[in-house]
Amino acid sequence: MTRGRAAPLRTCVGCRVRAAKSDLLRLVVVEGSITPDPDGRLPGRGASIHPDLGCLEMAERRRAFPRAFRHAGPLDPSLLRSHLAALAAQRDG
Repeated sequence: MTRGRAAPLRTCVGCRVRAAKSDLLRLVVVEGSITPDPDGRLPGRGASIHPDLGCLEMAERRRAFPRAFRHAGPLDPSLLRSHLAALAAQRDG
């Protein structure tokens, strides 16, 4: 049995499943909007989500984003929704 380097784990705010950091999309809040951060370089508190519209819908239904970002007030997920839709379109062909 060989041992590889342990991958950092994060929890998806939508489905609450722990996964490797590389399998999740990092999110940050920029001016009240939930912004995808695929390179992981934007400043601020981050949250992670599977790059799937189903996990986004679960997170919205559970009202998980304000808790994850520790942000009072409404957050606009439209930029994230369009990013995830574009990723889904790329996967589908």
